[in-house]
Amino acid sequence: MTSTILTATGTPRPRRAPGGPAGTRPRGPAGTHPREAHPREARPREGHPRPDRPRALPPHTVFAERLLAVLSGERPVHWMLGHTVGEAYEQLVRIAPETPLRSLGPRPVLRRCSVQVDDGRTAVEAFATIAVGARVRAMAFRLERGGDQRWRCAAVELDGLGAATRPVPRPA
Repeated sequence: MTSTILTATGTPRPRRAPGGPAGTRPRGPAGTHPREAHPREARPREGHPRPDRPRALPPHTVFAERLLAVLSGERPVHWMLGHTVGEAYEQLVRIAPETPLRSLGPRPVLRRCSVQVDDGRTAVEAFATIAVGARVRAMAFRLERGGDQRWRCAAVELDGLGAATRPVPRPA
C-alpha cells in the first residue's frame, strides 16, 4: 500500500514503504549495506586486536584477581572450587575467613602480577602486589596446567599466611 506525499513544489509523489520494496534492504554505495560502506575499515588488520574487544588477560592475572576477590571477602571460597587442585582449596579455606585483604576504604586493587614459567610450560609461579588503602600486600601462588589444558591454582600464600599453616621447624 502506498500513500502520497507532497513535494516542496506541491506535486504529489508516492511514498515507499520503509526499507524499499518488500524483501529488500536499504543499500549504500557500491551495493553495500549502509553500515558496511567501508568494508576495509570494518575488518581489523591481521595481527591487530579489534578495538571494540578487550584483550584477554593472561591466566596469572585472572587468577590474581580471583584470589583477590576471595581474600577480600568479595566472593565466597567455594567460587574457586573448579579452579583449584591439591592443597590450594584447603589453604583458601584456612586463610579466607580472616578476609586478610578486606579494606574499610576503597576496594583492594591488584597493582602488579608477574610470573616465572617452568621449562615445560606446565606450571607457573606467580607473585602479585595488592594495594589495600595505603598498605601494599604480597601474594604468591602456583598455577598448574592440567591434561585438559586449563590452568588451576595449586598453592596460595599471602604475606606468609599460607606458610604459617604449615609446621615450622624449631632450632634445637
